[in-house]
Amino acid sequence: MRALYLTHPQVQIDAAIPVPLWGLSGLGRARVEAFVTRGVVPDGAIVFSSRETKALQMAELIAAAAGTPVLADHQMGENDRSSTGFLPSALFEETADRFFAFPQQSIEGWERAIDAQARIVSTIRTACASVPPDGVAVFCGHGAVGTLLKCRLGNRRISREEDQGHIGVPGGGNGFVFDLAAKQLLSDWTPMEEIEPDWFG
Repeated sequence: MRALYLTHPQVQIDAAIPVPLWGLSGLGRARVEAFVTRGVVPDGAIVFSSRETKALQMAELIAAAAGTPVLADHQMGENDRSSTGFLPSALFEETADRFFAFPQQSIEGWERAIDAQARIVSTIRTACASVPPDGVAVFCGHGAVGTLLKCRLGNRRISREEDQGHIGVPGGGNGFVFDLAAKQLLSDWTPMEEIEPDWFG
């Protein structure tokens, strides 16, 4: 069974609002709507999502087009960064670099990368087990845990060089195709605008 993991695109940043409650920006929503219009997700696709607002907003648009409900799970959420809350861009990037560089350490109280990886891999595995062999699954999530999942699927070490910002479009809105049962990563980060409609075939 092939599955598609997508990261939410651009968000409306507001330091006064907890990060998990941030929603998509106008640009982010427009990108998802354009993605849906291209018919990349087939009718009947099973749509799983993180419970964070930005991921849920993307998932709802995709599921509406597929004619299916959204199955949301907080275990699909981004790496837990609540210890620091909102960080200015430069400081966030520096902290994220350390998160990936030292996966067995808690950086500034953040969830360790190895723990976030175990969580997302386990959650995706459980979700995939509920999808019929001939079914199609789409996962709507986040960049860091998506990168950790990709590293495991591709049998690659945890590294920020695997992050979407280095390969796809900065700001999110990228995806990769995988087959969990076969333990295969079938593509690298690809901007949602470039994901082919026959990815599941």
